[in-house]
Amino acid sequence: MLKTLTESQIHSQYELAKAQYKAIGVNTEAAMKTLAATPISLHCWQGDDVKGFEVHDGAVSGGGIMAIGNYPGPATTADMLRQDAEEAFSLIPGTKRFNLHAIYAETNGKVVDRDKIKPEHFTNWMKWAKKLGISLDFNPTFFAHPLANSGYTLSSADEKVRKFWIDHDIACRRIAEAMGKAQGNPCVVNHWIPDGHKDQPADRLGPRQRLIDSYNQIFSKKISTKYCKDAVECKLFGLGSEDYVVGSHEFYMGYALSHKDILLTLDMGHFHPTETIHDKISAILCFKDEILLHVSRGVRWDSDHVVNFNDDIRNLFQQIVRGGFLPRVNIALDFFDASINRIGAWGVGTRATMKGLLNALLEPAKLLQDYEAAGDGAMKLALLEDLRTYPLGAVWNEYCVRQGVPVDGAWINDLTKYDRNVIKKR
Repeated sequence: MLKTLTESQIHSQYELAKAQYKAIGVNTEAAMKTLAATPISLHCWQGDDVKGFEVHDGAVSGGGIMAIGNYPGPATTADMLRQDAEEAFSLIPGTKRFNLHAIYAETNGKVVDRDKIKPEHFTNWMKWAKKLGISLDFNPTFFAHPLANSGYTLSSADEKVRKFWIDHDIACRRIAEAMGKAQGNPCVVNHWIPDGHKDQPADRLGPRQRLIDSYNQIFSKKISTKYCKDAVECKLFGLGSEDYVVGSHEFYMGYALSHKDILLTLDMGHFHPTETIHDKISAILCFKDEILLHVSRGVRWDSDHVVNFNDDIRNLFQQIVRGGFLPRVNIALDFFDASINRIGAWGVGTRATMKGLLNALLEPAKLLQDYEAAGDGAMKLALLEDLRTYPLGAVWNEYCVRQGVPVDGAWINDLTKYDRNVIKKR
């Protein structure tokens, strides 16, 4: 068991940290208040390796999203996944949401194809969310299905295939609207398709024209923006679509900019391995009211490693906070790792994301901007460098205590206990 500080020691360290931040004009109490009010949407697919609970009539085909690893104890039922999510919530401070994919429908053992799913198939999820006081977000599932065999769904040249996926997406928006009504705030729906080509397609225009038409049909169905927010997500490449992805960044940015109510999704791992997204935030929010953010960590060609508190996370939230964009950014997680304890992956990634946000909230943004405006570049860089060793951890631990969740170190003990008593016994 890891030994941790007592609450008295944590409070004492916090008071020293509070004074140190106050000296540079930072209000730690205000920072913690903002952090507590900022929701983070945890993704259901980390808990079961992106398998879902869909009842199939025959073999599943059409590819899927592979979660690599074989750590024991993945959730195999919806109840089990909800139990694991609750354990993760107990280790994570602040306001949480929960993000579902369409394949997590509960159909009482009946085969219900994706173009026929309804809000009733997510009743248990909505009841669970209401009991916990959290809100839900949603995603259509355009993979792991026979009608995804060609590698094309909403952009397919086969009109029967394309209609099926259009109907699926329309059904998902109606489910999201029902969720939004049940929880009293918008359910964010993220539209991502895997459509693309492995090597040198002869026609790059046709699929994109069909994708525009598909989305125009989908979004023509009147769904209340009071209860449903739609976002479209780009990707540079994927396995099996290394040369060409229909929904590229340029495509979706153009679509979102030409449709007022459509948000653009930026996933941290969906760009070139050396390309980061923090500079895109202020550029896009010059033209859009809101964006959806998928917090992830790319490693070479894999876009979805568990998030840690690295420079990419620091830079991302610094840009969001410095620009005053926090109310305009919907924050969600998107990673999956089947090689480690899955509740631990949720905990590591979410706590790291929140630390990144807290770090940005504890930055003396105006002082830094004043240095810059005065031409004092060295002073600005000196302060940025000094801030790296400021006592962020002391403020974070105080925040965890106030939120009633374990502080750093202590949460690992709780995770280990659940792993030994629940996960390893499945």
